[in-house]
Amino acid sequence: MAALEMGVEQRADVVCLQEPPRDREGVGCSHPAYDIRRTKRVWTAVHLGTGLTTNEQTDFSKNAVSDVNVVDIEKRGDKMTRIVNTYDQRDGEIRWRPARRLDWQRIIRQGGGGTVLGGDVNAHSQHWDPRCTERRDCTYWEEIIDEHGLVIGNWKWRSRRIQGAHKS
Repeated sequence: MAALEMGVEQRADVVCLQEPPRDREGVGCSHPAYDIRRTKRVWTAVHLGTGLTTNEQTDFSKNAVSDVNVVDIEKRGDKMTRIVNTYDQRDGEIRWRPARRLDWQRIIRQGGGGTVLGGDVNAHSQHWDPRCTERRDCTYWEEIIDEHGLVIGNWKWRSRRIQGAHKS
């Protein structure tokens, strides 16, 4: 799995994947360096050699169980950090986006030492990409960012997609 190998090379403690590879013929996907917390459309992988403890918060994502993964991470003596890995896309069978049905204020505010909201929100905005020329599906996430005073952490405004034709 290329994304987790890159995580090892970059010494990443946490890797968030959206639209992860599917299990093939009953054989699960795994990586020897990571403990992977899985939902259908997002995986949050925590490096095993870091001394981090994890606690998956399934009660926060019960209305979007396949699209959001909330994991509290803590290193002994440090404050807890909440990692919220999100994939915001319409479900093929329904017309709404499950990730937008969550109580984001509760998720973000109860994050203890801090909350990292990451993932793929399938939206285009100058909030997170100053090169964006056409806004699309972004108002919801712009409001979440502004309301909670979140800081955009995109590195040099570059795409994070490892493979494929579309930039994200």
